[in-house]
Amino acid sequence: MESLFVSTGVVALAEIGDKTQLLAFILAARFKKPLPIILGILAATVVNHGLAGALGAWITASISPEILRWVLGASFIGMAIWTLIPDKIEEEETQVAKRFGVFGATLVTFFLAEMGDKTQIATIAMAAHYAQPLLVVIGTTLGMLIADVPAVFVGDKLANKIPMKLVHSIAAAVFAVLGVATLLGAGASLGI
Repeated sequence: MESLFVSTGVVALAEIGDKTQLLAFILAARFKKPLPIILGILAATVVNHGLAGALGAWITASISPEILRWVLGASFIGMAIWTLIPDKIEEEETQVAKRFGVFGATLVTFFLAEMGDKTQIATIAMAAHYAQPLLVVIGTTLGMLIADVPAVFVGDKLANKIPMKLVHSIAAAVFAVLGVATLLGAGASLGI
């Protein structure tokens, strides 16, 4: 259950101020249709993070535990640093809606925005670290929804009131602790 709770919390924190949360703000402000936007976020996240979880499981099976420990530790520390860098949203990502409707636009833009994003990379790393990809994917999906669903309903009003720097610092600290703990052998009982 630790993998579920940690992945939910870390991704919920990391997602605040992330480009996909900014995308949720933009889509909500533009279309004012929360249900198809939320369903699009859910579908895109399940597919994207499902692929990331599968990749994490493959990495666990393919790399020796000693090398995996160093790769994961460094990855978590890298995620800590990356989390401190604010994201910006590309306007082209919101233009897809003209062709696919609100649900389709959200699905496509969220899926593409998550490719190589810090929450996707975090999903890969946590799936490899915990060796429980299904629980990690459920957790990271919940984390995305915890951060993005309120964004759909309150739009830009909430973005201006959240202390983004503090939230990003907390998420970075969690990633750093995971990295250091991994490097020190915290996953040894799991074979990592």
